[in-house]
Amino acid sequence: MLPTPMPDLSDLRDDLDAVDRRLVQALADRQRLVTDVAAVKAGDDALPIQDPDREHDLLARVQALAEDAGVDGYFASTLFRQILRHSVQFQAVRQRGEAEALRVAYQGDPGCYSHSAARRHFAPVGGAAFQGARTFGAAIDALQRGDADRAVLPVENTTAGPIAGVYDLLTEPGLHIVGEEVVKVEHCLLALDGVRLADVARVGSHPQALAQCSLFLAGLDGVRVDAEDDTAGAARLVAASGDRTRAAIAGEDAAALYGLQVIKRHVANRKENYTRFLVVAAEPLAHDARLPHKTSLVVSTDHSGGALVRVLGAFDAAGLNLTKLESRPSPTAPFEFLFYIDLEGGMHDERVRQSVGAAAGQAASLRVLGSYPIFRAETPRAAVAPRAAAPARPPATTGAASAGARRATLVDRGGRPDTVVEVAGVRIGGDHPPVLIAGPCSVEGREQIFASAKAVRQAGGVMLRGGCFKPRTLPYDFQGLGFEGLALMHEAGRAHGLPIVTEVLHPRDVEAVAREADVLQIGARNMQNFELLKEVGKTRTAVLLKRGMSASIAEWLAAAEYVLAGGNERVVLCERGIRTFETATRNTLDLSAVVVARERTHLPVIVDPSHAAGLRRWVPALAKAALAAGAHGLIVEAHPDPDRALSDGPQSLTFDGLAALAEEVGLAPVPA
Repeated sequence: MLPTPMPDLSDLRDDLDAVDRRLVQALADRQRLVTDVAAVKAGDDALPIQDPDREHDLLARVQALAEDAGVDGYFASTLFRQILRHSVQFQAVRQRGEAEALRVAYQGDPGCYSHSAARRHFAPVGGAAFQGARTFGAAIDALQRGDADRAVLPVENTTAGPIAGVYDLLTEPGLHIVGEEVVKVEHCLLALDGVRLADVARVGSHPQALAQCSLFLAGLDGVRVDAEDDTAGAARLVAASGDRTRAAIAGEDAAALYGLQVIKRHVANRKENYTRFLVVAAEPLAHDARLPHKTSLVVSTDHSGGALVRVLGAFDAAGLNLTKLESRPSPTAPFEFLFYIDLEGGMHDERVRQSVGAAAGQAASLRVLGSYPIFRAETPRAAVAPRAAAPARPPATTGAASAGARRATLVDRGGRPDTVVEVAGVRIGGDHPPVLIAGPCSVEGREQIFASAKAVRQAGGVMLRGGCFKPRTLPYDFQGLGFEGLALMHEAGRAHGLPIVTEVLHPRDVEAVAREADVLQIGARNMQNFELLKEVGKTRTAVLLKRGMSASIAEWLAAAEYVLAGGNERVVLCERGIRTFETATRNTLDLSAVVVARERTHLPVIVDPSHAAGLRRWVPALAKAALAAGAHGLIVEAHPDPDRALSDGPQSLTFDGLAALAEEVGLAPVPA
C-alpha cells in the first residue's frame, strides 16, 4: 500500500483562510442580531442590558460544545467572555446614542497601554480615531480645545499605586468621568532581534513601568535605567536606535508594532498587575440605568476632628460600598488635602443621591466627577465553574483553654475569624468550599505540564501544583528543571486559567520565583529553614507551608509565625503526614492535626494525601477523611503517565483517577 501523501502547506493555509473568513462572517451575523436585541431593549426598560444568568448558561453551553467538538473548553469560554463583553458595551453605546468616529486622546505612542485601553473601550463604537499626546495634560488640553471627544487616562495601578498628576487634572472645570477600563499589564523586556539578556546595558520605560519592575531591574548588574515618556515610546526608541545594548520595558503590542523581540516576559514585581483607566469627556453622558454603575467624587473637609469620618458616615448609613479613598494635596491651599472617593452605584439611584447630598452637608466642598457604567463580563483568570455544595465541616472552636499561659502569637486564633487567603480569584479558608490543587510532583517538560494543567482544570481543580526545584534524598535523583520549568509551568497555568503553586528552596531565589508563582510552597524539609521563612515573609505572595515530617503541631505553627511576623499574612498550612514507626504507608497522615490546627489558629488548613499514602490507590480514602476532618482543601499529585514519572510516580494519580477523586469527594464542577 502506498503511503498517504502529506497535504500541501499552501492548500492547508488556503483552507485556514476560508475558515477565518467564516468566523468573521459569523461574528458579523452575531453583531447584527445584537443590534436587533439592543433595539428591543431600548423599547422596554424592564429588560436588563446585561443578564448574568443567561451569560453563565451560555458559557457553560459553549464549554460543553467545544469539548464535544475536540476544542479546549477553557479557550472557547474565554473567547466568548470577550464576545459577551463587547456585546454588552455595544448595547450600552446604542442606548446612549454614542456617535461614531469619536476622536480619542491618550498619553503616549501607539502600542502603549493607554492606547490598548482606549482601543478596547471604544471597540463597540466603530470608526474611533486615536491620537497620542506627549503628556497627560496634553491629552486633557486636546479635549478642552475640542480637538478630541474623549481622553483616556491611567489613574491607578495595583503594583505602583496612583498615577501621579492624573488626579490633579480631574479637578479642572468642565471635565466629567464617563467610563472606566481595567487592563491587565504584562510587562516584557524588548530588544532588537538576536539580542540576549546578557547584552543589555540600558533599559528605558515610563517611570510607572520602571517602578512596577523594580525587583527585576535591581537584579541587572551595571544596567542603566532611563525614564521615558511612555512604554511604547521607549520601544520605538530602541527600534530606531539600532543599538543592540538597548532594551525597553513595554507590552507585546509594542513589540509587534516596532519589530522588536521579547527577551523576557513577566518582569513585573507582581503577576497580577492591572491598571485602571478613566474615560473623560467635556460633557456628562446619559447612561442606561440598567447597567451597574460607579460614582466618583472629590471632597475637601475643614480642619476639625472627625471631619472626614462624618463625610464617610453618610455613605455608611446608606449601606454603600466604597471602592476607593485617595488623598492628594490641595492645589490651592498648602497642607490641605482633597479626598477622591469611588463608590458603587449611580446618581440615578435615590439612595446614592441622598447619601451624596448628606456627605456634601458635612464637607467643605464636594463635586461629583462622574457617574458611569462598569462592565463586569470579564471574569478573573482563575475563575472556575460553580461548585457543588461544600460538605459539612466541623466548626472551628476558639481553643482559648488550650493556649495555656504561653505568649500570644500572630497565628493564635484568639478571637480572630478564619483567615481567607485569596489567590487570583480562588479563596481558601473560612466557609468557602474546599479547593482542589493538583499536578505532577515535578515539571518534566512542556507537553507533560500542559497536559497536566488541562487535566487539573477539567477535573475541577483551581490551582496547578508542580515542582521546579526538587529537594531529593539522593543527589543523583532528578532535581527539577529549575527556572526553565517554572517558566513552562507559568505558561501552562496561564493557558488553562490556573494559578500555580511551586516550591522555593533557597532564600536567594524567593524574589525570582515569586515573580512567576502565585503560591510559594515551603516543603516539609524546609519547614524550619528560618532564613527562608523570613524571606517569604517579606513578600506578599501567598505561602503554602507544609508540616515537617517530624515536626509537632506547635513547631508547625511556630514556623508559620515566622512568615506572619515578616508581614505576610497569606499563609495556608498543609498537613502531609509525619514519620512514625509505621512503615506500611510512606508517612502517617495525622488528621488530628487538622482538627487541632483549626482550633488553635485562624489560618486555613489543607491536606496532602499523596505524600502520606505513598501509593495512589490509598489517596481517595485519605482525601475523603481529610475533608471530613475539616480541611479547607486538598493538594494531590497527578501525572499523565505515573509509571514513567521522574519523581513520586507510585503515589501520583492518573488523570482519570484525578477526575474520579474530584467527583467522589464532591469537588468537581457542577455539570453544564
